[in-house]
Amino acid sequence: MPKNIVVLIREDPQKSHRAAEAVRIALGLSTGPNPLKIILLNKAKVLISEEAYDLPEADMLEKYLPVIQNLQIPIFLNKESHESLALDPEFSTQTLSDEEITKILGEADRVLAF
Repeated sequence: MPKNIVVLIREDPQKSHRAAEAVRIALGLSTGPNPLKIILLNKAKVLISEEAYDLPEADMLEKYLPVIQNLQIPIFLNKESHESLALDPEFSTQTLSDEEITKILGEADRVLAF
């Protein structure tokens, strides 16, 4: 039976390479039979904004973000974040409350947190 996998990214991609590395890992996990969800918290939302290709790890993101778009991997954002960014509408995003995000994490078989 497939395992429900969630990749939780909370690192600030403007300060750490770990957020871009998490995108690469998430894409690798998406190739298997397991359903995958990505949750972006706080400043990690920059990864799917118009500013993504200005980040220090832009070369890596240029390779992997379009594939995540094409595969329509579900990406969840938290409503409570007050930062407003121009998000790329090509991503399959949904905004959830903290409680709804907690429920997704609780239902997951595996969670990778970055």
